[in-house]
Amino acid sequence: MSRDLPAASPLAIVHRDDWLCAIRKPSGLLVHRTPLDRGETRFAVQCLRDQIGRHVHPVHRLDRGTSGVLLFALDRDVARALGAQFEAGQVAKRYVAVVRGHPAAEGTIDYPLRRLREDDRFESPGDAEGEPQRAVTHYRRLAIAELGHAVDRYPTSRYALLELRPETGRRHQIRRHLKHVSHPLIGDATYGKGRHNRLFARLFGSDRLLLACVELRLRHPVTGAPLALRAPLA
Repeated sequence: MSRDLPAASPLAIVHRDDWLCAIRKPSGLLVHRTPLDRGETRFAVQCLRDQIGRHVHPVHRLDRGTSGVLLFALDRDVARALGAQFEAGQVAKRYVAVVRGHPAAEGTIDYPLRRLREDDRFESPGDAEGEPQRAVTHYRRLAIAELGHAVDRYPTSRYALLELRPETGRRHQIRRHLKHVSHPLIGDATYGKGRHNRLFARLFGSDRLLLACVELRLRHPVTGAPLALRAPLA
């Protein structure tokens, strides 16, 4: 369980009106029940429903290890309208992440990704829906660091803080794209590098995926007004 996720803690609400509710999801909290995590007892959907006393409908997803802005609709019609915005690529998403290495100052990762099954972490080449789909992620380097610890074959270890703006919304897109360009996320047990993950755990007590959704920008589905939803870093 992540250090971000104390037992039975209330969810931090970053926006609420008559139609929407956005929370700061902690790392380690699942959005809803999945076949992979049958032993889990806490989910964002149920926690928020119990906290505000209303049914809620998630309109997008964050991976279990990712923290940050998670948006819910308070009725099905609003959920459908929001889902259409996400599907059409009309929602601007901004993430920050810590990655291995020193990427270029900025760039675009344009690399198609195969569809992932809900019950599998990896690609399924034989799946009928497994054809590569367009996937684009823009990034900007915010800071770099070098630690005097030998990992792999080098005497020091390099890391960077990135801002990421995914243009499309494929499952695990940021994580898979960063692996593709050889700058995997720190704390990513599936697509990352175990030796770097263990170094961060030993030096900094970091036992989570270092990826957070810090901002969503969209059009309010009822009022039509521009809406910026932000969540501070854990």
